[in-house]
Amino acid sequence: MHFGEHLTIDGYGGEKKKLNSKALILNCLDKLPTLLGMRILAKPLISWAEPNEKKDPGGWSGVILIAESHISIHTFPERGFISADVYSCKNGMDTKKVIAYFKNSFGLQDVEQHFIKRGTRYPDHNTA
Repeated sequence: MHFGEHLTIDGYGGEKKKLNSKALILNCLDKLPTLLGMRILAKPLISWAEPNEKKDPGGWSGVILIAESHISIHTFPERGFISADVYSCKNGMDTKKVIAYFKNSFGLQDVEQHFIKRGTRYPDHNTA
């Protein structure tokens, strides 16, 4: 048994216009939890992150809190790149569905993914 599942997605070759669309990112954060059978706790929060002199050319960052944990999206339109997390204490995540959703939504050409089982020693009873 494990507590939860955490899928990280790094997408490459995305469409600049889609990665720069605040409305599209909000829509994804609003629709993906329902698609995965998760319960939304609050409306998505999204902000523009200004570029810096290091490696960040600026982009959108958004998050939605769900009863099962959270989903976050960070876009870098100038680089055609997106970094996203889907973390849920609901086990049995359909990772293929999630990846297809991001690929289709942002026109990604390539995806790097990591899947982590979280809380592999999660207690089966209260300890306090």
